[in-house]
Amino acid sequence: MTTRLPLPPSLYADTAVAPVATPPLDADKSVSVAIIGGGYTGLSTALHLAEQGVEALVLEAQEPGWGASGNNGGHTNPGLKHDPDQIEADFGAELGRRMIEFSYGTTNFTHDLIRRYQIPCEARQNGTLRAAYNEASAAAIEKTAQQCIRRGMPVSYLNRERLREMTGTDRYIGAMLDSRGGDLHPLSYARGLVRAAISAGAKVHGETPALSLQRDGSRWRIETPRAVVHADKVLLATNGFTDDLWPALRRTIVPVFSSIAATAPLSDDVARSIMPTRPVLYESGHITVYYRIDQNSRLLMGGRGPMRWIDSPNDVAYLMRYAERLWPQLKGVAWTHGWNSRLAITKDHYPHVHEPAENILISLGCNGRGVALSTAMGAQLARRLIGGAKAEIDMPVTGIKPIPMHAFWPVGVTTAVIAGRVRDRLGI
Repeated sequence: MTTRLPLPPSLYADTAVAPVATPPLDADKSVSVAIIGGGYTGLSTALHLAEQGVEALVLEAQEPGWGASGNNGGHTNPGLKHDPDQIEADFGAELGRRMIEFSYGTTNFTHDLIRRYQIPCEARQNGTLRAAYNEASAAAIEKTAQQCIRRGMPVSYLNRERLREMTGTDRYIGAMLDSRGGDLHPLSYARGLVRAAISAGAKVHGETPALSLQRDGSRWRIETPRAVVHADKVLLATNGFTDDLWPALRRTIVPVFSSIAATAPLSDDVARSIMPTRPVLYESGHITVYYRIDQNSRLLMGGRGPMRWIDSPNDVAYLMRYAERLWPQLKGVAWTHGWNSRLAITKDHYPHVHEPAENILISLGCNGRGVALSTAMGAQLARRLIGGAKAEIDMPVTGIKPIPMHAFWPVGVTTAVIAGRVRDRLGI
C-alpha cells in the first residue's frame, strides 16, 4: 500500500476547485497506453490520446497535481530558456525553427485548451515581462526581444519609464513584454485537466505509484501496490519526482525546489499600485525571482528557497523582504502562505524527450517553464505515441545522458543559490 501524502500547505490547496475522484487502481488492467505521472504532461497527453480514441490510463503516486503542477508560480510563459538564435544554432535551421514556433506558441495552445474545455482556473492572458535590473541583463533581454520581433512575434522591449508604470517599482531598467503570456490557478488547472481527460475517455488513478516497469513479451508490465497494468506503450512523465523506475533517468535531471510566498488580499489602493495591468514578471538574474498579483489581489512571490520542503512564508523570508524593497507600501502586510515543490532542471536547460526502448517514451525537464510547455507537449507526445518514430514532433528526441557527479547536486545547488543571491545583491 502507498502512503497518501497531503497536498503541500499552499494557497492553492486552500482555494482550488474541488478535485475529481481518481480512486486507486485496484484491478488488473490491459490498455493501449499507460502514463506514469499525473502532472500536466501526463494529464495533457492522456487527454490528447483520448480525444483521438486511444485508450489511456494515468498512474499517479499521490493526487493528480500533487507535485509542481499544482504548486508552481502559476505563470504561463512562452518560449524556452535559450534565445531563438541559439536554438537554431544548437538544432539546425529546420528543427530549430519548429522548436521556436512550438515553444512560443505554448501559451496560446494552453489558454485555447482552457477555453475549449471551460476549465475554471482563473486564467488570464495579460502578458509576461522578463525584466532586468542591471545593464548586462538588460542588453541580453533586448537582444532576445529583437530576435523575437524579427520572427514576427507579439513582443516589445520596454524602457525604465514604461516599466515603472507597469510594475509600480523603479527597480527595472529594461524588459521584454510578450503579450501571449499569462497566469492561472495551478491546482485548479490540474484538476480541470483531470476532468477533461476523464470526460474524453481516459482513466486516471491517484494513490497508485508504479513500483516496477519491465518487458512482458511484446508489451510492458507495470506493477502497482494493488494491481498490474499491461500496456502496449508507456509514457514516463515524472519530472522533478523521477526515481529509478527507468535506469539512469533520475541522473539526467537535477530536482530543484522552487518556493512561493503569498500575501493576504491587498487593500484596493495597494493592489492598484502593484502590477496594475496584471502581467506576470520574472527577473533575469543569477537567481530567478518571479511574481504576480492573482485575481483575489494577493501577491505571490516565487524564487529559489531551501532544498527541502517548507510550510511557512517564514521559510522564505528573503522573498518577503525583497517584495518590500520593490514596493515599500507592503510593509505590515500579512503573508499567509509559504510552500514549494520540486522542478526538474536539465544540464543543457532544454526539455528532454527520450525513447530508450521500443514503445517507451519519456518527457521531463521543463526547467521552470512547465505550465504551458508541458500542456502543449501533451499533444506532441500523443502524436508520437500514436504514430511511432515516423511521427515527427517539434522537440528533439535524444538519448539518456546522466549528469556527471550527479550525487553531489544538493551541495552544488545550495552553493549556486547562495552565490547567486550575493551577486544579485551586489549588482554584479
